[in-house]
Amino acid sequence: MSVVGIRLTGVSGEEGRAAEDRYADLVDQMTAIHGVDPPNGGRGFGRTALRFHGKIFAMLVRGHLVLKLPAARVGELVTAGEGTHFDANKGTPMREWLSLAPDSGHDWPALAQEALTFAHANRRSG
Repeated sequence: MSVVGIRLTGVSGEEGRAAEDRYADLVDQMTAIHGVDPPNGGRGFGRTALRFHGKIFAMLVRGHLVLKLPAARVGELVTAGEGTHFDANKGTPMREWLSLAPDSGHDWPALAQEALTFAHANRRSG
């Protein structure tokens, strides 16, 4: 399966294609897991999102992988200079959302698995 209908805005050229390809590979891996739904395309927030039982846990935004992780884990990664808080272009950093640059050396599937585990735990507790 490939990511159909995802167009990166604000990212062009090789960097945009590389991020899109990297994310398409991630989507293929994650959607093999029961309960994980692929991006539905469309318009607006979440159009590139991977969802677990309807809850977004990973998405591609302007070429950055954005993941929902525990606030403490996001804080660790941000403090270590490994990413930034995602702010959805509203100027307010979201404490449970991490944004990774397209050239991040992080293992996207491993971090996506952390995000899925967090989504799974949140589904059971609430």
